[in-house]
Amino acid sequence: MAVRIQDLSFPYGTKPVLRQISLHAPAGRLSVLLGPNGSGKSTVLKVMAGAVRGAQGRIEFHGCNAATLRGEDRARMIGYLPQFHQAVFPFTVEQVVLTGRAAYVGALPRPDDQLAAFEAIHTVGIEHLRGRPYTELSGGERQLVMIARVLAQKPRIVLLDEPVAHLDIANQIWLMGLLHALTRSGITVLAVLHDPNIAMHYGDAFFFLRQGSLITPDDGKAPWEGDFLSHVYGACLEPIPHRGKALFMPGIEPGSGAPED
Repeated sequence: MAVRIQDLSFPYGTKPVLRQISLHAPAGRLSVLLGPNGSGKSTVLKVMAGAVRGAQGRIEFHGCNAATLRGEDRARMIGYLPQFHQAVFPFTVEQVVLTGRAAYVGALPRPDDQLAAFEAIHTVGIEHLRGRPYTELSGGERQLVMIARVLAQKPRIVLLDEPVAHLDIANQIWLMGLLHALTRSGITVLAVLHDPNIAMHYGDAFFFLRQGSLITPDDGKAPWEGDFLSHVYGACLEPIPHRGKALFMPGIEPGSGAPED
């Protein structure tokens, strides 16, 4: 397993956000965290990335205890894209992507750092943006740049919080296909997604959070069977069989009631 989380709990102040979460994410696969707003999905990634302190429990990356990893070692193993990011200085796209090499760079970037940044830009398909100021880009373009920045780290595990946010449908399809291709090269991807249809279509493993706790389908059932997803989201969702899994449509008329948070 690439990621092992055991009995993970985390509070914001006195409010419990994560409650005794245990999950194992397989190596070289695209695993997806799903659940309603406020269920703790983003917090799981923040704790894994070391972006917040105060968690209890144990996290292992490829058998290494995350608590013992130095900052540079964690950065070389884990690439993390948060849900929100904001640029203050008008760096070019190439300069922004190059900052993903911070764990490797000394006083100045070396040729192999420049090459890693160029390869990441090429992989994400944003060569045409290389010289553009990051601050002048659209939300979707910025998202692609930040994904390239993560890939420039050359991490073994990639954590992505809403990677398809701000992307049009064509770029969503392209990016999810890219993430799936990365797993075939041996990279492990763990992503938070809001759309269960995208998740079910591209994901290999699925984890569901509700009110800070991990919930699972009944024994022997797949998550797209029965009313499990309706329970997860607190909304009536109708599964439609599709390629051995399912797509989901609203099971009630729009406007008939707000979903439970």
